[in-house]
Amino acid sequence: MNIDRKLDACGLTCPLPLLKAKQALNGLDSGLVLEVVCTDPGSVRDFEVFAKQSGNELLRQEESDGQYTHWLKKA
Repeated sequence: MNIDRKLDACGLTCPLPLLKAKQALNGLDSGLVLEVVCTDPGSVRDFEVFAKQSGNELLRQEESDGQYTHWLKKA
């Protein structure tokens, strides 16, 4: 998967990882991929809901050692 922009939101709690991701997506062209890494376990549900509501595509989510990584494709 090609990553066009990476966002480190580690240490931030809800709703900041999602807000930072929204800002980053606003700066991307349609079809580009944003990778977001954070430590908030609530981000898993937040990103799922955000993708459904916003029309952006949630490509994948992973958890490893307390870090949650989300890949979003801008609509």
